[in-house]
Amino acid sequence: MSFKKDLRLLAKPYYWVNILLSLSYLVAKRAPYVCKYVFPTEDGICELDSRETEILFFLVIVVAIRTRKTGSVTMINYLTSSFIYTKIANLILWSYSDVRYGIGFAAVFILCATVLPEPTYSGPENVVYFRTPTGLEDEMDRDKRVVWIVTFYTVWNPACVNFAPIFAQLSSEYHLPNLKFGKMDVGRHPEAGQKYHVSDSSFSRQLPTVILFKNGKEIMRRPCADSKGKLMKFFFSEDNIRAAFDFNNLYKECKENPIKTATSAIEKKKN
Repeated sequence: MSFKKDLRLLAKPYYWVNILLSLSYLVAKRAPYVCKYVFPTEDGICELDSRETEILFFLVIVVAIRTRKTGSVTMINYLTSSFIYTKIANLILWSYSDVRYGIGFAAVFILCATVLPEPTYSGPENVVYFRTPTGLEDEMDRDKRVVWIVTFYTVWNPACVNFAPIFAQLSSEYHLPNLKFGKMDVGRHPEAGQKYHVSDSSFSRQLPTVILFKNGKEIMRRPCADSKGKLMKFFFSEDNIRAAFDFNNLYKECKENPIKTATSAIEKKKN
């Protein structure tokens, strides 16, 4: 996603409201005119105490670790991954200052989450969503000539959420009758996760997992394990996915070898 697209997304209320909530305590504490009324002191000096500094420092560490694990690579990804942690930290800080402030912040927090849900990708896509644990297997058994690229995901995982629009765009660009894109929710269908060796644990480093199937068999996946069985880190950016699965050549191969049907054979004879 380009920097210009990120800036356009930032104009949406969800992002700037959450940025304000994430910075609310720090701004209130450091802005002289705001601090004077919210945190009145005898000497009129507003500074972060040692406990508040510790909470903010711990927040920075948590955000840095979590965004690395989710493979966040754009400004929007970093913001989306960090919002939940920054808002919880602000809730703790407001409550630490005054319980009434904490309750008020929690009320605003819940109201914003209800009224302003995170924007989702609304562009074109050509993705088959498998609604049963055996949905993928049934589709591959129906016609093994179809090449499938399938994302195994959960709805609650930030990395899966960040990858969703990329996968949707790729499906729209490369879809063919014999090159199809699918998604399997292993949180809803853990049996499918077990079958294809994708863990749906909250500590899993396999979410999302993208697998390429040809002739009903797995050809490759990302992330994958090395020779020692250790999972190799993979960042799910658009460029990385295109390169890893060689989409251009895969599309060309499928385009040059279309599925021949009875109708196409009859038309060929007529010509």
